[in-house]
Amino acid sequence: MSAKIYRVNLTNEERLELKEIVSKGKAAAHKQTHARILLLSDETSSEGKKKDKEIARALGTSLRSIERVRKRFVEEGLGSAVNPKPQKRYRSKNLDGAGEATACSQAPEGRVDWTLRLLSERLVECTITESISHETIRQTLKKTNSNRG
Repeated sequence: MSAKIYRVNLTNEERLELKEIVSKGKAAAHKQTHARILLLSDETSSEGKKKDKEIARALGTSLRSIERVRKRFVEEGLGSAVNPKPQKRYRSKNLDGAGEATACSQAPEGRVDWTLRLLSERLVECTITESISHETIRQTLKKTNSNRG
C-alpha cells in the first residue's frame, strides 16, 4: 500500500470553519462531505489522522473522492477543496433549428421514418453543418422532446 502523497494539516481557523459547515447542516451535501473528509484527514488534530478506508466507510464515499479532496486542499487551498469548480459542460453547436426542422420533415423516399444516421447524412448534404454525429442528433432530439415520426 502506498503512502499518502497529499497530507492535510489544518490551521485552527480552517478547522473552525469546517466544523461550522458540518454543524450548521445547511450547506450542500457534497460541501459537508468534503468538510468531514478534511476534518477526518487532518493530521494535526486528535480526531483526525484516520486512514482513507476508515473515512470512506464512515462517510459512505469512495477512496478516490477522498484523494481528490485532499489533493485540492493541498494544491489549491480550503475554498477549492470544499467548493470545487463546476465541471465544464460541453454543448454541441452543430445542430440548430434547421436540423430539428429536417427531423420533422417527410422521411426520404423508400423510408417510413428517419433514422439518426439518415438525419446526419441529410444535414451534411444540405450544408447545414460540415459534420455531425448521429449521437449528437439523438441527444438534441431527446432534449427537445422531438418525435422523429
